Amino acid sequence: GQEILASEGYTTKAACLNGVESVKKNSQDDARFDRLESKNGKYYFNLKATNGQIIGTSEMYESTASRDNGIASVAKNAPDASVYDQTA
Repeated sequence: GQEILASEGYTTKAACLNGVESVKKNSQDDARFDRLESKNGKYYFNLKATNGQIIGTSEMYESTASRDNGIASVAKNAPDASVYDQTA
């Protein structure tokens, strides 16, 4: 599938799983999405936790409509998203 949201790198599996849970929870609150425009005129969004920490950054979009579709996709799909452990 397409990568919509990328996180920071985590140093432990526990921290990573906490990050996953944070995305699942915070993606359900539209106020947690910062809709932004880059210096080169592309559009993107950040997903923030309740403490203001950025927990995910989107790809770059050509239009605000496609960015908003990305936000809607994260909000819809994040709660039931699968976790693939690639450390095993």
